[in-house]
Amino acid sequence: MPDGARPPGDAAGQGPDRGTLLHRVGVTPGRMRWGMNLYPPYLFSGIRIDSISADWRHCRARIVLRWYNRNAVGTIFGGTLFAVTDGPWALMLMRLLGPDYYVWDRAADIEYVSPGRGTVFTEFAIPPEREAEIRTAAAGGEKVEPWFGNEIRDAAGTLVARARRQLYVRLKPRARPLS
Repeated sequence: MPDGARPPGDAAGQGPDRGTLLHRVGVTPGRMRWGMNLYPPYLFSGIRIDSISADWRHCRARIVLRWYNRNAVGTIFGGTLFAVTDGPWALMLMRLLGPDYYVWDRAADIEYVSPGRGTVFTEFAIPPEREAEIRTAAAGGEKVEPWFGNEIRDAAGTLVARARRQLYVRLKPRARPLS
């Protein structure tokens, strides 16, 4: 526990914080991948999580063009392209930082570059240096709002879209340094 931090359950009458469900039930990358692939917004959009690394630092996802995610001009619906970026960044960072941190989506944007035809792919990567930077910025209990980016590409490597997600990260009250 950092110097000056409160012990679990010591914040304003709170009981011990057991962390989020994600931390309590021992979710492995394989189970997370399985769960995300069955999550209705992903399942019914044709989004598939192909892999999540054992250290939670890398994730690969794809979208296959199907009749149910096709737009009026026959390409992948833009909302589906955007949806593939919703989830992995926050879930990966949540696992990397641990149960002492809040991690939420805060903002997002997307730039559509070319039509998504066939199968498209995107990757998520959080290097150790980025995690350390976020931990350092949040160490005093301040909120941190880092941006993460994705490029969505087709099988030929053509850029289909660029998306960005901003997360909200903050130590939970029980883990913040005493003022």
